[in-house]
Amino acid sequence: MKTTWYCPLDLSTVVEEEEDGVIYTVVVKQPPGGPTSPMSGVSRSQCVKAGTEEKLVLHLLHSFSMGDSSFITIFLSTYRSFTSTERVLDILTDRLENPPGNSVRSQTRQSFNKAVCTVFSTWLTEYPEDFKSLGDPSRLLRLAPLLPRDSSSAADLRARFLRIAEELSEKALLPDAHEDRTGFTGPPDASKFEPTSVLGFPAALIAEQLTRIETELFVRLVPYHCLGSLWSQRDKKGREGVCWSVRATVRQFNKLANAVLASCLCPTKLRSQQRARLLEKWISVAEECRARKNFSSLYAIVSALQSNPIHRLRKTWQDTDREAMRRYEELSEIFSEKDNYSQSRELLKEEGTSKFANIDNRLNNKHLNKSNAQGTVPYLGIFLTDLTMLDTAVKDRLDNGYINFDKRRREFEVLAQIRLLQSSCKNCVFSTEESIIQWYHSVPTLTEEESYRLSNEIEAPSEPSPRVLTPTVIITQCPDLSTSRTSLAGDSESLFEFPSPVNNLLSKLTKHMRSPSVSCLDVDTSPPSNDSTPATLTPSTPTKSHRRSASCGNNPPNNIQGSGPDMQIIRIRMDLQDGNLYRSILVTSNDKTPAVISSALEKHNQDPKQAPKYELIQLLPEGKELVIPATGNVFYAMTSSSVDFLLRRKGGNTPIGSQPISTETSATFPRIKAKGRRLVRTLF
Repeated sequence: MKTTWYCPLDLSTVVEEEEDGVIYTVVVKQPPGGPTSPMSGVSRSQCVKAGTEEKLVLHLLHSFSMGDSSFITIFLSTYRSFTSTERVLDILTDRLENPPGNSVRSQTRQSFNKAVCTVFSTWLTEYPEDFKSLGDPSRLLRLAPLLPRDSSSAADLRARFLRIAEELSEKALLPDAHEDRTGFTGPPDASKFEPTSVLGFPAALIAEQLTRIETELFVRLVPYHCLGSLWSQRDKKGREGVCWSVRATVRQFNKLANAVLASCLCPTKLRSQQRARLLEKWISVAEECRARKNFSSLYAIVSALQSNPIHRLRKTWQDTDREAMRRYEELSEIFSEKDNYSQSRELLKEEGTSKFANIDNRLNNKHLNKSNAQGTVPYLGIFLTDLTMLDTAVKDRLDNGYINFDKRRREFEVLAQIRLLQSSCKNCVFSTEESIIQWYHSVPTLTEEESYRLSNEIEAPSEPSPRVLTPTVIITQCPDLSTSRTSLAGDSESLFEFPSPVNNLLSKLTKHMRSPSVSCLDVDTSPPSNDSTPATLTPSTPTKSHRRSASCGNNPPNNIQGSGPDMQIIRIRMDLQDGNLYRSILVTSNDKTPAVISSALEKHNQDPKQAPKYELIQLLPEGKELVIPATGNVFYAMTSSSVDFLLRRKGGNTPIGSQPISTETSATFPRIKAKGRRLVRTLF
């Protein structure tokens, strides 16, 4: 089978060729002036687009001779998405036991042996845990004698495999081999917790210790643990131990956010002016983290300050220094979701491998040792978002059943960015400040109930504001982009372009999206309507005070492709007294209005039996409305002219559009985003 298309601008011809269970994408380029002879100046490159499991594994041995030099690296980084270590070893071992007389593409025996050594040496060096976690040494004992015997590198490789096999035979892996290493062990000693003690530590030293912890965790991060197909399965029974390195980062993120909450909320008897000093301290710590390019700790602090239990402390924020508030606003903007975290991505692009942060020299000169290079610790949620979106938007297999390896190439672009940033952190040296670590370790873990109860003790719930913001349902629709084709030219140059980490495909999907998929959208940023029940410990995310479309493009909405009925992702935001509730559901072409409303209420922990009391309304241009019939099919009743919906209580008299959706209150009160983030249940 051969499919051909032309790129007239650069005189390229792109051909798809299928051969023996593999589809290749071949690019043939001619010089601008055209060839003077049939082959003069013509270059040809090819790479695997898709194939069967067996043929993709065997292509490891042939990729170099075919000019597909990146295949081995990409395969070893992503193969866990579609096969297992055991299966790959079995296929390769079978080939070594039965080598072809004349291998594909006429490889000589010498080059074949070199390819074998290259594949296994790269695999063992980059991912030794794949072999050490086999449990059963039989595969390695079978493989070792089959390795080539005509080079010292092959002999060394054989010896390493035999050592691992011996270790597997003697003992099992330690159960705590992947425990979090944050500089302390054991449960927190709450009796030793002094909330205001944090005021006695210099902000620079606190930031230094947080950066030390985050850097150690980030260097130990296994990039492929971030793959959407693996991370999305983390909560399934029997997979509690998967993605342990990401879980460690998540635990540290939540621990720091909890420390901010506990230090600000636990001393309930403080005056508002005194509590404001605690907010100012954490703002200073966040600023120091920014100077150290520790975006993970920076976001954890900012998120905690924007969580409902702290955000609602109106008097405390009014007594906070205005200059500190200005700096806080600037730090919050770094994580604006506008254009898919474009500001965060731009900072990673500019500062990812530079020695120091690209800010004014005040902080750099004041606290940082210029003799030590500063690594960059990113907010991991951005990469989890990209990889989850890729996994959701692109099919794993083509219609003929072949594994879609183009998808793995795009995933690898994101993983390569993580590895690049990890390399910037490997030479960082930190000292340990025991007094700060002990205080950090003594912070008790607050539950959602406790945090909101403490917040109410500090400032009693106020009466509902007369400006009631109407709950909003935003429908996000994701077209099937699996058939999109991106140019093969220039891939190496754009590999680390952070603003577009997965190139054209993901850019199309994320241009106006706020989150990757239903599993990554559930958020909760406000207390329930009943004041006796706490809301959440979770931080909110700063956003602009306007509502924007969440569709994937300007064309009429497309449907999510897959088996079964057509589907649409529905994102629900409900604006309440002290904040916002934000939830996501999935609507299919079979769902009627009552089912959609019930699902929305259930997502908000409301009684779904109350659905008859609500109506679903589509907001159209020019302030017009379309009431979805009470028993209608939402999927077909909606028009393509708008993606904004209202979930309105029947009989409500709040005029649509009478008040713009805004979360700003005053110059002395922090802006919060309409969308918050539940730390454990959203991206994490």
